[in-house]
Amino acid sequence: MNENFERLIARAEQLMARIEAALPQPLQAPDWAAGVAWRYRRRASGQGRLEVVRHLAPMALAELREIEVQKEKIVRNTAQFVAGKTANNVLLTGARGTGKSSLIRACLQHFAPQGLRLIEVDKDDLTDLPDIVEVVAGRPEKFIIFCDDLSFEDGEGGYKALKSILDGSVAAATPNVLIYATSNRRHLLPEYMQDNLAQTRGADGEIHPGEVVEEKISLSERFGLWVSFYPFSQDEYLHIAAQWLASLGLTPVQIEAARPEALLWALERGARSGRVAYQFARDYVGRQHD
Repeated sequence: MNENFERLIARAEQLMARIEAALPQPLQAPDWAAGVAWRYRRRASGQGRLEVVRHLAPMALAELREIEVQKEKIVRNTAQFVAGKTANNVLLTGARGTGKSSLIRACLQHFAPQGLRLIEVDKDDLTDLPDIVEVVAGRPEKFIIFCDDLSFEDGEGGYKALKSILDGSVAAATPNVLIYATSNRRHLLPEYMQDNLAQTRGADGEIHPGEVVEEKISLSERFGLWVSFYPFSQDEYLHIAAQWLASLGLTPVQIEAARPEALLWALERGARSGRVAYQFARDYVGRQHD
């Protein structure tokens, strides 16, 4: 009888161990000495983890041209943050390919020796922001939580989680954490013509539809610093293309000869941006080597 009871206890303990292993566990701190940037990933089991980014794309602040005003604002804010002074969460909005994400990566590489670190979080995982903040709260480093290409549809859970962290939540972000986000939408949520109609009752029964507009802009207003990026002119685009061609080894004479093809490349792509200029330079120099 005792032997059967002991066997039953052993099986119960094994079952409990399996159940505990299947349950979501608290977010574990990674090896902070392994790098300067991490990505937050949530597994199919619901368990999240911070994975180190081992190969950072090199990007220097001096390489980013034609965005001097925007660069000055971001660098100043980041320098204040790293120095332990007051600084703001940042929302970078505007035309695609104009250097929003590249500017943040360049700031990371510039300030990493001074203790700046970065954690990239996808918008679908923003509901786990309080857990991430809790893990880094006691660290001596300064952490930028980076949300790239951020936008929300109505009702998405990450919207309220980000809103709470930015302002007004009991579990507010600690002094060593800032949120940097990029977006093509100024207010991060889709806007509809009916939101702006001067009416006291919405078609779906909403009594004060004007308040919907206020709710949609309230998230972007919680970012203390807004930095806007604009499409490049033809001269700005050619200047950036020449910069990339020079960095890839072409001479001034060769760069001048490439101007017509650079313009044609932008025309075919339907856009003039730093990204398009970089892609042209890589294609053009590669063909010259052939």
